[in-house]
Amino acid sequence: MSLEDRLKKLTVAGALSLPAGVKRRLAGKPVVLDGATLDVDTQLLLRLQKVARETAAETLPIPDGRERLAAQSVLVGGNQPIGSTAHISLAGIPARVYVPTTLLGSEQRPTLVFLHGGGFIYGGGHSTHEQACRFLAERSGVQLISVDYRLAPEATFPAAYDDAVAAFRTVVSRASSLKVDLDRIAVGGDSAGGNLAATVALATVDDDVPPVWQLLVYPMTDCVGTTESRRMFGQGFFLTDEFIELALESYVPDHEDRKDPRVSPLLGTIPAGVAPAHVVTAGFDPLRDEGEAYAEHLRSAGVAVTHRREPGLMHGFFNTVGVGTSGPAAVADIASRLAIALR
Repeated sequence: MSLEDRLKKLTVAGALSLPAGVKRRLAGKPVVLDGATLDVDTQLLLRLQKVARETAAETLPIPDGRERLAAQSVLVGGNQPIGSTAHISLAGIPARVYVPTTLLGSEQRPTLVFLHGGGFIYGGGHSTHEQACRFLAERSGVQLISVDYRLAPEATFPAAYDDAVAAFRTVVSRASSLKVDLDRIAVGGDSAGGNLAATVALATVDDDVPPVWQLLVYPMTDCVGTTESRRMFGQGFFLTDEFIELALESYVPDHEDRKDPRVSPLLGTIPAGVAPAHVVTAGFDPLRDEGEAYAEHLRSAGVAVTHRREPGLMHGFFNTVGVGTSGPAAVADIASRLAIALR
């Protein structure tokens, strides 16, 4: 990490550790939209980004945007403890294993196969989601296997989908060596990773060992329609209209493919036997409405669904486990639900 990045990290952590009243004065007048007030930590993060004149990742060439998002993740992730980590390959697909301290001596580990967000074009378990994965694993007591599926535009649809499905099935086939308890295996992800996790749950429903639970954190589920939340929150709240459009044009350049349920699971049918789901949405997120619509889509098909909206948070809070109080609290709640689901 460069000296400049270290100073930025200290500044962000310091600002978000200030007393609530001070943070409110620094953040500015409360932002109220759609009956909800933007969380003060979130508003202060946005203010700091504006003061620093940070260039949005989606305005940069994609390789530079990848570096920018990775750097931003370092600023807000902290230094999370973990029992152990290891790089592995799942049938040629890179992945990283996070073993919580409580499971270091276990031969049968509850396991979440995790798919990172980043609009199908950015991110990686180690580059953007390292600290979030450590936090989730350690807090839940569940082993995480984070999959680095192929990214667009180098690999367009269905590459990420194919990798996600293949990775899950490879984890199942290698359960013994990976110490996976096949009675307690789940799939999950955030944003684009939530999209992939949802489609993995659908694709593997008739496998001998399907996931027993799915975790969908602000998932992208409809790549065709335009929702009220996209219109309301498409500017000024981290995930922008431009980011979404770049992601879709890169991953699914053929607009007809966007109707495919492997891209837009909200547009497909839900087969019998799909795993119970926990869906998490954020109040100030362009993807809020489609995530909640997918929760209802699953529920209407007879799937057991729990849903939690974090009313004051925005897209990306999953990565903010190292600063402030609201982001860590929201991910801690996710960890608690994961622990209960796989106990």
